Amino acid sequence: MKALMLGAAAALLASTAVQAQMKPEEMVETRQAGYQFMSWNMGKIKAQVIDGKEPFDQAKVAAAADVIAAIANSGMGSLFSPDTTTEQLGDKTRLKPEFFQNLDEAGRIGKQFNTAANQLASVAKSGDQAAIKKAFGDVGASCKSCHDKFRAD
Repeated sequence: MKALMLGAAAALLASTAVQAQMKPEEMVETRQAGYQFMSWNMGKIKAQVIDGKEPFDQAKVAAAADVIAAIANSGMGSLFSPDTTTEQLGDKTRLKPEFFQNLDEAGRIGKQFNTAANQLASVAKSGDQAAIKKAFGDVGASCKSCHDKFRAD
């Protein structure tokens, strides 16, 4: 329990440090780049496992899944601050201010995303296309739930 509390305190301090070092526009650009890179890697998996547009290459799917998990676990949450919403930055971002009015739900969705991304990385190593397809769908569903709730059109 003590380790969990120390970990939470360290994450909060790291988040505060990042926010103090970056301008809101830089935070938005950085998180958008991370999400775009994850999306690109999701596209690689989709082309091979879902659409069949490319031949299945387990090594490439596993590498793409590892990238998604790495970014998901990189501390992206520290790139969100109340100064980075559509209310402050207009069309430079699509983050709704409601994100900060519902931090418990945002945190729950974020944890679901991390869990799904880690599961995708794990099953991608197995080469089991059915398991990869399911895990891929779980990652997509977690993305969609956040977009539906907290992303402006």
